[in-house]
Amino acid sequence: MDYNGIDTLRPNLFKDVFPYEELPRVKFNNIQLPMETSEDIWITDTTFRDGQQSMSSMTVEQMVRIYGYLHELDNDSGIIRQTEFFLYSEKDRKAVEKCMAKGYDYPQITSWIRANKEDFKLVKEMGIKETGILMSCSDYHIFHKLNMTRKEAMYNYLSIAESALENGIIPRCHFEDITRADFFGFVAPLAKNLMKLSKKYNIPVKIRACDTLGLGIPYVGVELPRSVPALIHGLRYYCHVPSESIEWHGHNDFNNVVVNSTTSWLYGGASVNATLFGIGERTGNCPLESMVFEYGQIKGNTKNMNLKIIVDIADYFEKELNYKVPDRTPFVGSEFNVTRAGIHADGMLKNKEIYNSFDTEKILGRPPLVAVNSYSGLAGIAAWINAYFRLDDSSKIDKTDPRILAIKKWIDNEYANGRTSNIRNEELKELVFKYIPNILDKEDIKAI
Repeated sequence: MDYNGIDTLRPNLFKDVFPYEELPRVKFNNIQLPMETSEDIWITDTTFRDGQQSMSSMTVEQMVRIYGYLHELDNDSGIIRQTEFFLYSEKDRKAVEKCMAKGYDYPQITSWIRANKEDFKLVKEMGIKETGILMSCSDYHIFHKLNMTRKEAMYNYLSIAESALENGIIPRCHFEDITRADFFGFVAPLAKNLMKLSKKYNIPVKIRACDTLGLGIPYVGVELPRSVPALIHGLRYYCHVPSESIEWHGHNDFNNVVVNSTTSWLYGGASVNATLFGIGERTGNCPLESMVFEYGQIKGNTKNMNLKIIVDIADYFEKELNYKVPDRTPFVGSEFNVTRAGIHADGMLKNKEIYNSFDTEKILGRPPLVAVNSYSGLAGIAAWINAYFRLDDSSKIDKTDPRILAIKKWIDNEYANGRTSNIRNEELKELVFKYIPNILDKEDIKAI
């Protein structure tokens, strides 16, 4: 295989963009690139690989259950297409075996290895059809972590990729730290050589573009190496990598992980890599549930996915893994659709659509709620009761109902005596049962 790269004695660390002693810089070239979203886009999962590294190790049973949840969430839509596992420990291999025994079409099971042939033996032994292979591509990694030249790294990567292809295994090449890498000096030559190997063996070779430090920039007109549009466009048109072979893997160090992942879709990458609730080292990976909602907005539907399972997964993480999803996390936090302001509560009482952007109860099984505190007023209390007890239009409590006044007097007294916290749901429920004892008399009223 020809090298064709730009070898260098000194690493190119882009110090004009990454001065280290200062914040990273965004450099502009004002080049406008076209959006070309692939007809078929999907999500891949790395909860068991990249995500699990940031939290307590999961048991075999926990991994198998979460894999089952991913399958239930996907619901044979193929939107959550793959999930990847480590293979290094007996526990990981046992979990893979049990998950493979389920026989699910989605998510497909893949693995991850370092770029050495000893690791590759594990993939063969497990009978896995696709494996990720770490291919660090910035000079930060090539020179300072691997202690190699670009040429040595290139040949090492191509050798292990070819070993996979010789055995009929699809290599998924993880271009680590691509947002600090020399695109034309190393990334592009490596990608082109991988495409030659793909053609030689007539087997797909995938490229996972890894924004390892979350340095990617989503908007056009930005220079490489930080530009997500330019990276995806360059892989497609300069390196001739097909859309279905391009996957984005982002981190959230600069708060751009969701928009960067979406941008990779918009500019032609078919898949984005994510973890449940964004678990991962430092600031985390891209939240899988967020990409489900991004997919739904771009495509106008989520096919036959069962989005209510997201809430079940969050409950499982909290109860079984002692992982608390932050309360205000979009879509999954306990308070993501809870409003506090009194004027907002009044709006919710009149029409839920005023302060709820979609039917959270229908889609997620989570009705919008109002947090009751010293500022809630009669409208806030009424809105909480209607939402918590899921009262239909014929049963709704109005803020002018005199029974609401009795509840408000109790709440006002709490804050007059020095309380500062919100009134808990259990407290409010007991107050409702005390002052509105017949609230559950109708059969069509369902308490949470």
